[in-house]
Amino acid sequence: MTYKQATLAVRSGLNDDEQYGCVVPPIHLSSTYNFTDFNQPRAHDYSRRGNPTRDVAQRALAELEGGAGAVLTSSGMSAIHLLCVTYLKPGDLLVAPHDCYGGSYRLFDSLAKRGVYRVLFVDQGDSRALAAALEQKPKLVLVETPSNPLLRVVDIAAICAAAKAAGALTVADNTFLSPALQQPLKLGADFVVHSCTKYLNGHSDVVAGTVIAKDPEQATELAWWANNIGVTAAAFDSYLLLRGLRTLTPRIQLQQQNAQKIVDYLQTQPLVKKLYHPSLPENQGHEIARRQQSGFGAMLSFELDGDENRLRYFLKALQLFTLAESLGGVESLISHAATMTHAGMAPEARKAAGISDSLLRISVGIEDSDDLIADLEQAFRAASTR
Repeated sequence: MTYKQATLAVRSGLNDDEQYGCVVPPIHLSSTYNFTDFNQPRAHDYSRRGNPTRDVAQRALAELEGGAGAVLTSSGMSAIHLLCVTYLKPGDLLVAPHDCYGGSYRLFDSLAKRGVYRVLFVDQGDSRALAAALEQKPKLVLVETPSNPLLRVVDIAAICAAAKAAGALTVADNTFLSPALQQPLKLGADFVVHSCTKYLNGHSDVVAGTVIAKDPEQATELAWWANNIGVTAAAFDSYLLLRGLRTLTPRIQLQQQNAQKIVDYLQTQPLVKKLYHPSLPENQGHEIARRQQSGFGAMLSFELDGDENRLRYFLKALQLFTLAESLGGVESLISHAATMTHAGMAPEARKAAGISDSLLRISVGIEDSDDLIADLEQAFRAASTR
């Protein structure tokens, strides 16, 4: 029987304890494990390589994304770094979105400058630019959709097919939607990465990442390299992630509902110069989103009409929205891309990606939507007088 994502999420890790029959799997905090005899290790010998709690979380992640195996890492960035370490050598080319997450841009750019590999940042919504990049025979192609922070959507299936024809492996960053709304492996990707810190955990109390592979041999290879470079996640973080996964579907359903109401409100707000959300017909890739996603998600961005002084007053007036980085938690957050999530990008790179200095990104939480809209309304009123 094939179960729906909501059921898989709720059942994540339950009834996995064979020793005592615990419904919720226990936390195995031991760093090391005894050998049964000389040269006779057990299934686990040292927790950097393997931990029972992390094993349960990895199985749940692989099942949710429809993969053969998963590696749970210490952060979303270490998950991306693990992929690059495993599959890129000096001289190999990585093709990445020109408007990707600022931390990913910083990692790729800094390591390319050291000669670890080459990187080419491309507007993947431009078919000609993408085709020209693939003609250079990249080893790895990263897809981030919807993009961070402009919520641009690109065609995963088309990019993966083109990349495969060029001999490249493809990885999709699914952080902004989660497997509850999008499953890139079914669309042709070889790997999926997440910052588990975000929607998968959902409570802003874990920093973790994952790489999920479609092929079992590649899953084994990733696990070997994760142990080799020491980026595997801790047992307690694995336990908290499992707890978060069980409420993934109801959380994201409510967050989506709230986000749509906020989008509707912001369309009527005169201080909103431009609004970004995949539900909007004018949003880049709207029709693709309707086809490859099962929902439009709970992330949105907008450009505030005004100078830095007005932006400061608007942010200062907010009471329910917290000025903070990250996303996907039960609480609503707002961030200023240029000085926060994308501060690691040079100003000219941000400009090329379309990230303006007035852009604000919202991660919508599960609070009452009327309260959230009222908070935005009073903040816009405060800003309008400045």
